This record gives sequence, C-alpha cells and structure tokens, in this order.
Amino acid sequence: MPSRSEPLHVLVADDEAPARQRLIDLLRRDLEVTGITEAENGLVAVEQIAGNRPDLVFLDVQMPELDGFGVVEAVGAAAMPLTIFVTAYDQHAIRAFEANALDYLLKPYSDERQEAAMSRAKRRLQERGIYEISQRMLRMMSRTPRAEASRPLDRLVVKSGGTTRFIRVAEIDCIEGAGVYVTLHVGGATLLHRTTLQELADRLDPMRFVRVHRSAVVNLESIVQLEARSHGEFDAVLKHGRRVRVSRTYRPHLEKRLGQSL
Repeated sequence: MPSRSEPLHVLVADDEAPARQRLIDLLRRDLEVTGITEAENGLVAVEQIAGNRPDLVFLDVQMPELDGFGVVEAVGAAAMPLTIFVTAYDQHAIRAFEANALDYLLKPYSDERQEAAMSRAKRRLQERGIYEISQRMLRMMSRTPRAEASRPLDRLVVKSGGTTRFIRVAEIDCIEGAGVYVTLHVGGATLLHRTTLQELADRLDPMRFVRVHRSAVVNLESIVQLEARSHGEFDAVLKHGRRVRVSRTYRPHLEKRLGQSL
C-alpha cells in the first residue's frame, strides 16, 4: 500500500496508564505517525478531538466520566475521527460497529493485530483523501462553465449563407428581438442571429448594454441623442441613424444606468 503523504495524528484514550503506554509504544514504531496525544478519560478525549482534530483515535470502551460510546455521542458520529475501539469485553463489538467503528481490538491483543488495524486505518484515510481531492476537482469543473457563462460576451459567432462571421459585441449598436431570432445592427449593417433576445441580453455587459424596450437592447456608446415622444417615451437616435423606441416600462432601466432622470 502506498504511504500517506500527510502526517498521521493519533489519539489514545484509555483510563489505564499501562494500556495507553502499550499503544503509544507500538505507534512510535510507525514512521508515518508524527503526532500522539493521550486522554485518561472520556471527557478529556472529547476535548482532544475537538481541539486537536486527530486523524485516528484508539478509544477504550469503559472509562470513567464518559465511556467510549459517550464520547462518540458527545462529538457526533459524523464529526468523529476514524475510530478503533479497544476493550477487554467482546460483548461491546456489535455496538462498536453500529457507532461506525473502523475496527475493534480485544484486549489482550498482539502487536500484529494492532499493526493490522493501523494498516486498515491508513487505507481508509488514503481512500478518504483521494475521494476528497476528486470531489474538489469535480466542484472546480462544475464551477468553470458557470464562471465562463457569467463572463460578458466579447464576440458573437454569426452564421449566414455558409459564412461564419465573428462580430465584436462592442461594435453592435442595437439588438432587436423577434421570437427565436435577433437582428443585430452593426455599423449600419443588419445581421440575423438565432437566439432569443433574453438569452443574449443575459450574456451582455450590463455596463454597456441596456434594455430599452421589450424587443430592443441598445449599446449606450451608440446613443447620439434622445428625442421625446408622447406619454413619457423617447426615441434613442443611434450614431448610424437608426432610431429605437425607449418605452415607459424600460425607461427607468436607462435612467438608472445613466444615473439621472430623463
């Protein structure tokens, strides 16, 4: 089995000093174990788990103040480190595994039995580390398309009559919608593009483009002047001579973007 690349911190919780020392002596032989802490009762074990966050705990079942199962309950099964229960009584085995124990050492145990439990713990920790890395990678991958989608469009790919054109979005004067198509007005030219106005508007830079009508979006940089119409509406006159209606419904959008009333 490959070695773990990270240090292994182990907590030994047992109310009997000789039992703790035996485990500590065995753990000190393991070069991958770089941290060992002790707890002489269940209350101290809870404090050590909360404060030091060990990777693995050897947990005696019968201890004063709070027994091993009480420790699991106090910390919470989901927050417990990998746990190997240690006890002289085999009747606790079923309950130990119900508490999500990784292993169960029955006193007196041999050196080989403890080493086997440690090997199992290392495998589980390694599997957990690989799983966590893969989950982080999946989250990063799932975020990437959303990050790209949230970035304002820089260019549009417009296909027409067997020709594919790349249109710089900043050069679009206005966009008018008609069902599943939009008409792009670019420097006096008119191009048809298959998308809805709402879909395209959601991808445009809100600092440059503003919705002025239910069927029209204009480039603020292309507006030359506004001419008042009746009922509080305006015509936006664009630099290439096109006129676009600014409706009363969308007039506040333009005022907000301009920072002043019309």
